[in-house]
Amino acid sequence: MDYTVLAKGIALAGCAIGAGLALIAGIGPGIGEGNAVAKALEAIGRQPECKGDVQSTMLLGCAIAETTGIYGFVTGLLLIFVAPGMFLKRL
Repeated sequence: MDYTVLAKGIALAGCAIGAGLALIAGIGPGIGEGNAVAKALEAIGRQPECKGDVQSTMLLGCAIAETTGIYGFVTGLLLIFVAPGMFLKRL
């Protein structure tokens, strides 16, 4: 019995499931950045004179938090487009 078709199906299913899980990583940065902006606006509302400091710190924090989502997105794209070809060449 030829198991290569089954092995290819399992490899493709694993890539699809992994890509879906990797793309879930975009939820965390969205929630975190929303909270950061809300707290920054609250701080600016309480002390308007510190707007520049709060805004620059918030933008830096949002940029760093966004890298997590970008890493998840890139991982998902690699699992969808690159990994299946690598796995299927070996089978």
